[in-house]
Amino acid sequence: MAGRVRQPINVNALEKWLWRNVPEIEAPLDVRQFGFGQSNPTYQLTAADGKRYVLRKKPPGRLVSKTAHKVEREYRIISALANTDVPVPKAYCLCEDPEVIGTPFYIMEFLDGRIFEDPIIPNVLPDHRRAIWADAVRTLAKLHRIDPKTVGLENFGKHTGFYNRQIDTWSAICNAQAAVEDVETGIPVGQLPHFQELMQFFADESQQPVDKGTLIHGDFKIDNLVFHKTEPRVIGILDWEMSTIGHPFSDLTNLLTPYFTARLDPSRSINVHPGFLPRKTHGLPTPEEITYLYFNVVDPPVRKDNLSSAVELSLQRDRDREMQWAMAFNIFRLSAICQGIAARQAGRQASSEQARRYGDARHSLAEFAWDLVDGISRTTNKHSKL
Repeated sequence: MAGRVRQPINVNALEKWLWRNVPEIEAPLDVRQFGFGQSNPTYQLTAADGKRYVLRKKPPGRLVSKTAHKVEREYRIISALANTDVPVPKAYCLCEDPEVIGTPFYIMEFLDGRIFEDPIIPNVLPDHRRAIWADAVRTLAKLHRIDPKTVGLENFGKHTGFYNRQIDTWSAICNAQAAVEDVETGIPVGQLPHFQELMQFFADESQQPVDKGTLIHGDFKIDNLVFHKTEPRVIGILDWEMSTIGHPFSDLTNLLTPYFTARLDPSRSINVHPGFLPRKTHGLPTPEEITYLYFNVVDPPVRKDNLSSAVELSLQRDRDREMQWAMAFNIFRLSAICQGIAARQAGRQASSEQARRYGDARHSLAEFAWDLVDGISRTTNKHSKL
């Protein structure tokens, strides 16, 4: 998947820095750029001895958001998780000096496996497809079982107020992105549909999921996982720039996103997951099967003889409501991410050849988030009257 270098780096300067800091990566280097990576330009380095590595760097130029593109966070968390049962690539080095290749970067192990850009997992047998999704879910549950203190990440983020911080962060990011003007036309990117109404709903703490203080990936999805070349097994999680301590439903709903965007009417706008047809794909697990597997791994069932059926029903209803809220917020966040891609495209900083397609999806996603919020409000009002 690595090809032509769309955003050149100073290879000579990189080789000199590696010679001083990571001599095991031998020059001369063959450098190619991956086609994926909407946020941070990602390169394949092939050393003189034939070994391959991956370099992730911040994009060039002035960045719209100070909280995004955190390659330093990526390096820190994959280093911390190295001795756990969470599969991550080996981290070799972090360079925070922008003078070397223009922006901070880190280098990690190249994982020789499979990356499925399409969550439908095409061209595999149904049983293999089901097993691939199942291991993705188990991998997420393994991450959420990690106590941050046990891996030196107790200060990786605050343990409470996750969604309030997310709301503040994405509100500021959206406002900044909306104001970005195209370098050629001068036309601003513009705000997302229903932006103010969405912010008002999400800011209501009585509706928000209860804090968990869990390590989260921040963008957990099928195409951020590397699978074994032949086995339905995850060998590495990629793209940790938005990782922090937060709420596990943020990751779980992100994994389930294709099931929800599949509901979008193609006539409204482009779908970020075209062709994802859950009911027509053999072996693709249902959202209910995914959540059942996840909760049985992350929180194995225990005897609840002391709980009445009414209490169990109430707990299940609360969890379902929190999942619905988290999904609405996740769809909104995805619309904001697509708005960010549109902003980088306007500034000619987009790092992916598919940037325009993703940027154009922001409007339909924001409309869909508002539809989900409306559904939650109607359900809440119905239960309040019972």
